[in-house]
Amino acid sequence: MEKRKKSLIRLFALFFAVVMAISVTACGKTTSGNDGNDNKNSNTSKTVTWGGKEIDISKFVTITHLSLGDKPTNGQYEAVKAEWDKYLKDKLNCALEIEYVGWTDYLTKYNLLLASGENLDLINTASDWLEMWPNAQRGAFLALNDLLPVYAPITWESIPEDHWAEVTFKGDIIAIPEDMYSQWINHGFMYRGDWAREIGITQPIKSWDEFQVYLQGVKDLYGDKGVIPYDISGASNMKEMYDGWTISKSSLICIDPVPDGLAYGKSDDEWWVVVSRYFPLDNGYDMLLDFATEMKEWADAGYWRDDVLNNTADTWTQFKAGLTGTRQHHTQTYVYAYKELEREIPGADLQFFPWSEESKNLTKMSITHGATAVGARCQNPERALMVYDLIRNDETMYRLFNWGIEGVQYIINEKGQRDLPEGYNTEQHSFSSNFWGGRMDKFELKYPSATIIDNWKEIYDNFESYAKPYRYGRFVFDKSSVESELAALSDVINRYLPAICVGKAGDPAAAVEAFRRELKLAGYDKVLEEVQRQLTEFKNSLD
Repeated sequence: MEKRKKSLIRLFALFFAVVMAISVTACGKTTSGNDGNDNKNSNTSKTVTWGGKEIDISKFVTITHLSLGDKPTNGQYEAVKAEWDKYLKDKLNCALEIEYVGWTDYLTKYNLLLASGENLDLINTASDWLEMWPNAQRGAFLALNDLLPVYAPITWESIPEDHWAEVTFKGDIIAIPEDMYSQWINHGFMYRGDWAREIGITQPIKSWDEFQVYLQGVKDLYGDKGVIPYDISGASNMKEMYDGWTISKSSLICIDPVPDGLAYGKSDDEWWVVVSRYFPLDNGYDMLLDFATEMKEWADAGYWRDDVLNNTADTWTQFKAGLTGTRQHHTQTYVYAYKELEREIPGADLQFFPWSEESKNLTKMSITHGATAVGARCQNPERALMVYDLIRNDETMYRLFNWGIEGVQYIINEKGQRDLPEGYNTEQHSFSSNFWGGRMDKFELKYPSATIIDNWKEIYDNFESYAKPYRYGRFVFDKSSVESELAALSDVINRYLPAICVGKAGDPAAAVEAFRRELKLAGYDKVLEEVQRQLTEFKNSLD
């Protein structure tokens, strides 16, 4: 009896093993990437056909995306993430998580993250504002040459060879450029059109002198009601005012790979001649002193707070509340801010003074103003690139990651436009992944936004009519020989320039003289000489 019992047990075990083996074999391979099993830790073999090849995606992984900007606190990030994770689980057996780097002191935090050794996956980078080349020099990014054709095949085939050259460092492709998205990122001042008309300004503002008339008018009309003509906050926004002055008052072109605005090209015709905007120009114009003197007048006139250097107010929030009349940002922000403000303050008629209008000094945007890299210590670079390829080229994933949930963040209206749902509230419903390294006109223009200003094409065409090519896209500045000088110069600039920019540094002439003396002591001449040497070599390599 006992022997018979053991035999039955063995027979049952054998039968169970056969059934399991058949089950595993039946679901072991799928070209859809979906085995119908929601167990994230399943070791079941699973493949997906990707670019004509079979890729093993058996292991469930979570891919991270490092984005710039403040994380939404209204619960919408979590809601949208849940939707794209369902899609990614089905397609690539993975999830995608955004790691946001908040705007406060963003560059310091961003660079520390890249230097920390953390296992970052997809990383938003840029050559002109996120130190793509310095981070490449520090070894922060993975070489993608061999990986792209296999794991991001659509992206690989669609990007021209000369565009790949723009993201190549010492023979290695270190990022993917955002090269198929139309935008203008030239900065300027936004202002209220309705207030301007009350002041007597009936034509678009095209100079700093005209803008001062607007600021004084806002103070005269609304100052006693608590309105601040320009409620500026943050050292970076203050320093950008001198960027704007430089654009408006000269033909200089910023050499973006060199940090802190330390080096400029003399003009588009002589872009390889290095000059400084902090010292008098060759023609005798003392641009910095002129600017410092003007800003001291603006400060004394009360165009911003007395304690402006300590101000932490959000300027756009203040603007929408009717508490300030100026916002500084770029064209791409303006064209969407117009209708946003109209929803908050009907008839406000937001206007824009691009700094380039005064001088027609404008360069076209670099295709590496936005790019996506993969972290050097990424544990799953293959899957990370597959996710990127899907975001960039798959309409469902593109819409989820860039626009959110249809019916919550957006709708497609009867005109085929991307519009806001009825009852949409920015605070309750807004979501942004801040994916600025792979947006695509093929989707953006397929569903043109109904929230963009009506005359956006006229604005873009105007810039196109006088913009010059960007000259420094392939120039990689090797700062190893002047690393200590650059650190010292950055400290000097951060100590002096914000106060100069808002007229809070005391006597302008004395402040500028002290600033220049400190720049010299920090090794500025050595840096300028090194930039000139390398830029000359770069120019010669193109001849």
